[in-house]
Amino acid sequence: MTDFLENKQQIKQQAKKQLRKELLHQRRHIPLEIWQQKSQALCDRISNWQVFQKSQNILAFTSFRQEPDLSSLWQQFPAKNWGFPRCIGQDLIWHQVAIANFSNQMQLGSFDILEPLHNLPPMDLTNIDLILIPALACDRQGYRLGYGGGFYDRWLPKSIGIKAGIIFDEFYTDQIPNDIWDVPLDAIITNVRLLIS
Repeated sequence: MTDFLENKQQIKQQAKKQLRKELLHQRRHIPLEIWQQKSQALCDRISNWQVFQKSQNILAFTSFRQEPDLSSLWQQFPAKNWGFPRCIGQDLIWHQVAIANFSNQMQLGSFDILEPLHNLPPMDLTNIDLILIPALACDRQGYRLGYGGGFYDRWLPKSIGIKAGIIFDEFYTDQIPNDIWDVPLDAIITNVRLLIS
């Protein structure tokens, strides 16, 4: 029985790996102008969401590998408290970033992702209203497919706040292979729809 379960798990991980490869290829080939238009549409959809409007303490991400670019969102709402992650070891460490001084408070991290400087104040993770979460894809059950590093998988179970997956609409799918440790999201937001799980 143990061998059967291990084999089943290996098949699932292989399916995830292949799906990641295909989706990264697809996203990498979105023309720049289209990527910018879709990113802006996504920012507009988030900014019109009542949950976002009521939220003061928000965790977000900087665009990597042609993820949606949310920079116009935080530039439009600099009075909100914005937190961004640093990857340290196996963990995500969140820092508060002053949007008015954004470019001076960020640097390229170990994965070439724009991250906050280490000496910025930490975010109070006990008082988070909304978490905008990057993903390669999300499905109808609210599960997300990440890059396979497990940073969000390890962090999300202990997180507080409404969890929203942020993707372009073509990466919303019926079903993604998921594991027992995967945390379903509360909402999925794309450039054309907002779905509450």
